[in-house]
Amino acid sequence: MKKHLLTAIQLLVTVGLLFWIFRNPEQNRKMLEALDVANEWWLLPGLLALGGGLLLQAMRWRILLEVQSIAISYWRSLRILLVGMFFNLFLLGATGGDIIKIFLIMREAPDKKAGALLSVFIDRVVGVLALAAVSAVVILLRWQDLMAHEVTRYGVATAALILGGSIGFVVVAWLAGRFHLAAKLPRWLPAHDKLVEAAGAFVEYARAGGSVGKAFLLSIPAHLLMFSTFWFGAKAFAAGLNVLSIYCVMPIVATVTALPISIGGAGLREGLFIQILGALYATPESIATLVSLSGFMMQVFWSLIGGAIYLGYRASQTMPLGEMENEVDALERRIEQNLEQGRNPGA
Repeated sequence: MKKHLLTAIQLLVTVGLLFWIFRNPEQNRKMLEALDVANEWWLLPGLLALGGGLLLQAMRWRILLEVQSIAISYWRSLRILLVGMFFNLFLLGATGGDIIKIFLIMREAPDKKAGALLSVFIDRVVGVLALAAVSAVVILLRWQDLMAHEVTRYGVATAALILGGSIGFVVVAWLAGRFHLAAKLPRWLPAHDKLVEAAGAFVEYARAGGSVGKAFLLSIPAHLLMFSTFWFGAKAFAAGLNVLSIYCVMPIVATVTALPISIGGAGLREGLFIQILGALYATPESIATLVSLSGFMMQVFWSLIGGAIYLGYRASQTMPLGEMENEVDALERRIEQNLEQGRNPGA
């Protein structure tokens, strides 16, 4: 019931935001004019930058899989990553891509199912921590500009709240794993089950600090390459923005659109670009919208490649999506029960 309610809310929010973005015929006309004179060749390096970021993400995840003694080829990990990207973008909900990734790795290493789940969780944690680090540096570099406008002050505060909450969750889970307190966490705590699962992940990765550190370092250029995608979009439409200008916008956009507010961030992403670029650099609404859409369409390009890979992926044909979700949910419950009983999460 909760899942269907979230989906309904996402649909309503997405439709409402898109209506607001494209409500003005004059702005729509200006977008069409900008498209006519755009230099589309700038989108090619944007696609390559995004592809480079995905290559680094696949490398990061493979390092974390190796900690769990799950050995797959780099090409295989990249294919599964792209499949997950496709479902994250087009499947309603917030974790559809993760479920697919976990399931496919479980099929690759059936005796390491718990390790498959924990690797995906730690991969997300490392990505969030790296995003927080990149965001802090970029925001500090442009602190005066960002604090000079109400909309950007709210944007920075929102991103700080989300990232701070995520880091707080990580710290609590790490402490629970480090001091074997997972079984003692009170049930009334928000996200209790996820905290227990996270504690198990940290127990498993506690002795792999070098590998986790490498994964973190890979995440930083991965984020910067993905941010650069939107700069190339800005170059295509002659928006007059330098790369640091885009970098100071992207931490806010990337953090807020990661929440399951709209489908694939549609409408929300464009609204943020309009408000923030308009406030900081007086970028016209039509150009800000096109910069956002160009970056999004580059994501769609790589996601569709992931969809094509999924269609040819033999393992994906063995079980419908609903059954995949049930199997992953059952694995999560088993890990939580093991931790609450003081056993190794992978037992």
